[in-house]
Amino acid sequence: MSTFFRESWIVFNRQLRMNLRNPAWVIIGMLQPVLYLLLFGPLLEPVIAQLGGNKYTWFVPGMLVQLGIFGAFFAGFSLIGEWREGVIEAERVTPAHRSALLFGRLYRDLLQLFVQAVILIGLGLILGMDASFGGIVLGVVLTLMLGGACAAASNALALTTKSEDVMAPVINVVMMPVLLLSGILLPMSFGAGWLERLSDFMPIKHIVDAVRASFFGDYDSSLLWGVGWTVVLFGLAVWWGTSVFKKENA
Repeated sequence: MSTFFRESWIVFNRQLRMNLRNPAWVIIGMLQPVLYLLLFGPLLEPVIAQLGGNKYTWFVPGMLVQLGIFGAFFAGFSLIGEWREGVIEAERVTPAHRSALLFGRLYRDLLQLFVQAVILIGLGLILGMDASFGGIVLGVVLTLMLGGACAAASNALALTTKSEDVMAPVINVVMMPVLLLSGILLPMSFGAGWLERLSDFMPIKHIVDAVRASFFGDYDSSLLWGVGWTVVLFGLAVWWGTSVFKKENA
């Protein structure tokens, strides 16, 4: 186990140095949820007034989940570049655990997501968000697990397709229904009945509800459903990502 962590830490350090040399895409990834928070958040006041509660306490959790999904799903693009430059081939000849090659990259993605989440939450608190410390911590943990699942799936997809031209439209096809049916921007209860029922089959919707519940301090069944789906998605994505890395390095 200590060998695994040492090997994954080496991969993480290399990935982190690459990011620090070119942080532009990290900053760009942070701009979208911040702009949503500043420009779209105030428009929610009459909407959230019908539900009760603070508009930013309702909106920031959705932006956290959006940040975890959209930011992490694009992590695989850098892996395609590494494969094309021969980095993956160079890692193949080392005795490192194949899962360490994945987890080292996940550490980088989760660290980036954590920093972005702290900035987003800090801005939300400045704007008037009202949430307990424990609820924020739980919401961030769920977001990090979801982000880890998306990053692992993105890496697996990258090594499967080995092409940005193939990967980009696949991600767009997945992201559109997730954004529209997960209730990230607006409550699904405000839509047509059939649309709300359809959203119940969207796992991300339950995770969004769980993160919101944690921020509001409502530890009810919606939180349990969200935690369950987060664990399931994380487990499946890590299994897929590890399997692909093992195949690539057989």
